[in-house]
Amino acid sequence: MNRIYFIQIFFVSFFMFIFSIQIQGENLVLIEAESFDNKGGWKLDQQFMDQMGSPVLLAHGLGTPVEDATTKIQLPKVGKWHVYARTWNWCSPWTVKDAPGLFKIKINNQKLLNDLGKGNAWGWEYAGSINLNKIENTISLHDLTGFEGRCDAILFSQKEEFKIPNKGKVLSQFRKQCLSLPDKPKSAGNYDLVVVGGGIGGLSTAIIAARQGQKVALINDRPILGGNNSSELQVVVSGKIKQEPYPRLGSVVEEIGNIYKNPEEIVKILQREANLLYFKNMHVFAVNKTGKDIHSVTAKHIESSEESVFYAPLFVDCTGNGSLGFLAGADFRVGREMQSEANESLAPLKPDNMTLGSTVFWDSKEKENKTSFPLCDWAIQFTEESYEKEFSGHGFWETGFTHDQIKESEYLRDYLFRAIYGNWAFLKNKSANKDEFQNRELSHIGYILGKRESRRLLGDVIFRQSDIEGDYVKYNDAIVTGTYSIDQHLPDPKNSVFFPGNEFKSLMKHNFNDIGVKRKYLRTDQVNPPYRIPYRCLYSKDINNLFMAGRNISVTHVALCSTRVQGTTGMMGELVGYASTLCKKYNCSPRDIYKYHIEELTTLLK
Repeated sequence: MNRIYFIQIFFVSFFMFIFSIQIQGENLVLIEAESFDNKGGWKLDQQFMDQMGSPVLLAHGLGTPVEDATTKIQLPKVGKWHVYARTWNWCSPWTVKDAPGLFKIKINNQKLLNDLGKGNAWGWEYAGSINLNKIENTISLHDLTGFEGRCDAILFSQKEEFKIPNKGKVLSQFRKQCLSLPDKPKSAGNYDLVVVGGGIGGLSTAIIAARQGQKVALINDRPILGGNNSSELQVVVSGKIKQEPYPRLGSVVEEIGNIYKNPEEIVKILQREANLLYFKNMHVFAVNKTGKDIHSVTAKHIESSEESVFYAPLFVDCTGNGSLGFLAGADFRVGREMQSEANESLAPLKPDNMTLGSTVFWDSKEKENKTSFPLCDWAIQFTEESYEKEFSGHGFWETGFTHDQIKESEYLRDYLFRAIYGNWAFLKNKSANKDEFQNRELSHIGYILGKRESRRLLGDVIFRQSDIEGDYVKYNDAIVTGTYSIDQHLPDPKNSVFFPGNEFKSLMKHNFNDIGVKRKYLRTDQVNPPYRIPYRCLYSKDINNLFMAGRNISVTHVALCSTRVQGTTGMMGELVGYASTLCKKYNCSPRDIYKYHIEELTTLLK
């Protein structure tokens, strides 16, 4: 390790030591908002914890204040307490005058003095002080607006002037000390296979591997399963399944169907698998690795903050973002390759950072009487020329084409909030069509960001446009059938006129003229001549024991525009489930399956 690294370790350790002394010398009580017993109308949101440090509670009321979140708190002594909350004004990146997400803290139903949610970045804001004459008290988060207020944590101190850690490892250690969490995580057990990510790809991997006799841990960072196909996002499964010459692939995708229609049934399917343990609300944030092998992963429960370690000889990254591979140091790509690199006619002449955008769905409903909606001066402001006359917004409400889809994900989700609320405010109050909307109200806005593209982990083969268009036959391990078109999402030119570089609408650009898409259950219609993805795209070229299944596999940006759909990614997961079983049988790596056992794998699939 170099000198700079030692210096960094020294300063982090020094500051942790100083804060440890402060904690021991002060009466401090920390409560994480996500751990509240009764969350009321507030939503548990863990999407951005790698960037800002924690899950949060979100007052997602569509403009109507949500019900209070409440919990009990035990204080070490009675007396005067000063109260702080970690929060921010989520509109501050756009330097707007108003803070839309204001809330207050109540203690025993008594409101503290200050409104919260005004800061320019995630940080501690002073809520006020209160004299308490009992040890057990009730604390509440009281939303004032219904417009996406958010709270990370609340701190009680008997000293008003107190510098509270706010970022990085120092904040993390401060949380642990205040919550009396152990320095070392507990063991969650040893497994044959650990699957990280509970979308279609992760579910298919875990179910097949368990049915093949492996002991499997499936780790999901949300309270419900399905990823983009969950009840939170409801993106229907696309792409034909169970195709020759491997008709066995797709059987699990068919079995689980569209998860959002019956999420309880998916949990029952997992519970029936004797070899499978499902861990919900667990966010993987660290990897223990020796050389090029992962030994274990560490996950944090998004409500209790308890940490657990999962051990296995094999791991699968089904996170979509390639998060596990990133933590392990696997090579990856982001953005578009240049045309000449892979001889792709649909690629740009020069490489760039453009990706497919992210989406928030929204809808409205007709009411019997007139409804009102505020002007929302903090939202995007529209005119008769720029507004969108729509009663709902689905896949075309998309943004972030040139932004970092991971580091800036909170910014992108919030930008879509500003677009949706601003457009609706104009429709209701100012547009020439406002009479058509006088009885309508917003009935749904998603708060989970639907992503199409971020990191793509690199394997021994990088699949490309020409492989989709018929050249896949050169691969002797071409197995997973894809049928979806090369569906590029680009900024809508009309939207670009009014919001250049900050578009929130997209257009689909398919690689054929007549898409002929018929909406069927599971979208089994064939919209592209079938092609097959090589097995070698489904494991990391750098990490010996890491598989991947989903939109994070080894493909170019152009190829991803087709391979990303969930029927196809589910079959990837099934293939990985079978391949990992052979890895256990022969005590070998994913790469060794291709080198020495590919015929046995293909025979198993048939």
